[in-house]
Amino acid sequence: MGAGSWGTTFAKMLADVGGEVTLWGRRASVVEAIDERHENPDYLPGILLPDGLRATTDPAEALAGADFVALAVPAQTLRENLGAWVPLLPPEAVLVSLMKGVELGTTRRMSEVIAEVAQVPAERVAVFSGPNLAREIAAGEPSAAVSACVDQDNAERLQAATMTPYFRVYTSTDVIGVELGGAVKNIVGLCVGMSVGLGFGANTQALLMTRGLAEIARLGAALGADEHTFAGLAGMGDLIASCSSPLARNRTFGENLGRGMSLEEVVAVTKQTAEGVKSAEPVLELARKHNVEMPITEAVVNVLHRDVPIKEAAISLISRSPKPERYGV
Repeated sequence: MGAGSWGTTFAKMLADVGGEVTLWGRRASVVEAIDERHENPDYLPGILLPDGLRATTDPAEALAGADFVALAVPAQTLRENLGAWVPLLPPEAVLVSLMKGVELGTTRRMSEVIAEVAQVPAERVAVFSGPNLAREIAAGEPSAAVSACVDQDNAERLQAATMTPYFRVYTSTDVIGVELGGAVKNIVGLCVGMSVGLGFGANTQALLMTRGLAEIARLGAALGADEHTFAGLAGMGDLIASCSSPLARNRTFGENLGRGMSLEEVVAVTKQTAEGVKSAEPVLELARKHNVEMPITEAVVNVLHRDVPIKEAAISLISRSPKPERYGV
């Protein structure tokens, strides 16, 4: 449900495994291109999609008889979209979150929003996350992710449905950890991008990635996640990809800010959603509820939403009081 770059790529993977896949898209022009030309020219130009992948603008048609319903809409629109689809959901379908964000106003993770809106138990909600730059996966480059669900059987079912010759899937029951890794790395990616835009080099990027991972682990521990998750694909792996690649939306967004563009100017030239921009505030709110210190997240919030100049935010980060270096501190 969602024909952006990641939704289309995920649908392609399912079809490549041999599944019967219907992709729902909001815009008729995108849906027609997928059905008639086997291409999504707006989001994945030049990528040939499988003949067996169908697309529709009708949510009822897309959802009919589905074993898995993969939700790939912008995080802040999930509640509204899913609310409209609830009457159409197959009664036994596993609902899969492909989104990496935290909801404004509630500080809920996407799996929590899904369970609440669809009124389904946690056992029917899975999350799928990792270093998943859509275009590279759609092109068949070797990649991997984590299928997480509190029900191990459903995690394994989703694993089987998504394993291709080019894509490896691991399972986990640590939904909290897998989800937080994906949501918070976007914020770190914004900060790394800002540092690149300011002209800083690899040392600064490594500093921010490493301390960003410590922030993710601290928040995860406070929320009951398994800290080992953050050393894996959904933690460190996703963080590295999002902070290192020019394909990463949040890093690119931050880079433009670091080069001197205003927030409004960057939003105007950004074609796809940079989830970290809106998730930064609820993540910081969540951290404060649990007395977790997240200075990088706070610096990003200050720049994006409190008009603090980037250089001033950078100085405040580097001049913090000294601490011992221990994992998660």
